[in-house]
Order: sequence, then structure tokens, then C-alpha cells
Amino acid sequence: MTVIVQPDSRPDLTRSGVGVVKVSTWDVGTPERQRGAVEAISQAWQSREWPDVGLVSYTVHIGEDGRTLLHYSQWTGEDAYQEFFRTFRDDRSAEIDAAVPGIERLGIHSYELYRSGSSAGNEDRRIPGSVVIVDVEFDGPDAARQRAWVDGVFEALGTDPHPHPGGISGHFHISLDGRRVLNYAEWASAEAHIEALSAPGNGIGSPTPQWARVQSFPGVTGGGVNRYAPALSLSAGA
Repeated sequence: MTVIVQPDSRPDLTRSGVGVVKVSTWDVGTPERQRGAVEAISQAWQSREWPDVGLVSYTVHIGEDGRTLLHYSQWTGEDAYQEFFRTFRDDRSAEIDAAVPGIERLGIHSYELYRSGSSAGNEDRRIPGSVVIVDVEFDGPDAARQRAWVDGVFEALGTDPHPHPGGISGHFHISLDGRRVLNYAEWASAEAHIEALSAPGNGIGSPTPQWARVQSFPGVTGGGVNRYAPALSLSAGA
């Protein structure tokens, strides 16, 4: 199968047939090396057939920090990822590393999509100008707690009297090890997200009891918020 390349595109986050999502981060150091790494990834994948092992899509995002790349890939299941890792990964990685030496790979986590929502149901068709990745880490594995935290966010969003109009959608993923939640949030622009963060309250929400419960949720030990721009999306062609 050939490779379909869509520059500046995002993954279909609610696509059917996805059993596991892999998310990882690379630190490449500079904006020039960010662009070089994206070009190297594109070349390494376009010069080969699409691996017929259950890879659904692979998307690369450029960090606003000028040094990181976020990788978001969808797989039919864990077995598909492991088969790709054994059979197809090394030659692609070697070509990318030769083009951009010294890439620091910061780890990979496995997720499943739990809940998605948008600011206007299914009617919000705006193209996001910024992707905001919200990471939440817990003090131990607990699948019920992961879901309770996400459900609390949806309650807070649904009862917020003044939601920021720049928010488009949120796609909440829970890690398979029970320790993390990742929200792939789409915003109209980076400026809209910055404006929402600067409003009264802690985070993007209004100062409501529902948001206070989210922000003081027991067992949360860390996390982070980082903005990205989609740079490259790859999938199988005919």
C-alpha cells in the first residue's frame, strides 16, 4: 500500500477500528531541527510502502516551544504496534536519525480514547489553529479514577457559565496502565487558549465549584499543558 501524506493535517480522533493510541515526544532542540525532522519523517515514510500490520494513522505535531515534536499514532491493537516495532521501525528510525542526529526520544505511552466533546455538539466545523495537549498524572493505577476525573471535566464544561468561544473540542484518552489522562484539545488559535488561561480562575474554566473539584481532584500528582501545530499526517493509500 502507498502512503498518503497530508501536510498540516490532524488525525481523525474518533475513527472506528482504533484499539490503541500511542503518544510520544521527541526533543530535537531548535525550530530548524523541528522542520528538518518533519521533512526526514516524511521522506522516510514516503519512500516505503505503508506497513500492513494494523497501523491506522500517524500524525506529527510541532511544539510551540521550538524544540519538541509530538507523535500521535492509531493502531488496531497492541499486537499491531509490536509487529511494526519488530519489523519496520529500525530502518525508518535510522534514516531519520541520519538526517537529524541527536534526537532525544522522551518516552511513549499507550492510551484508549474514552470521551470526546465539542463546544457546539457536532456542528462546530472550525479548523483548529492550535492543538493543546493536557497531560494529567496520578499517584498510582486506577482506571475508575481516570474516568471519574474525565467525567468531572465534562461536568465542569457543561455547567460553565462563560466558556471561552475559542475552544473547539476535547478528546480525552486514558492510559492503559491506569496512571495518566491525555486531552487532545483543539482550539481556534493559540491566542484564544492563552486568553482563556489568563481569565479569572485556575486554568481555562470559570471559577465554579465543578472546576474547583477538577483542580483539587485527589491523587493527581503532576501533568502539563503544551501547545502544538499539526505538521504531517500519514495514512494508507490504495
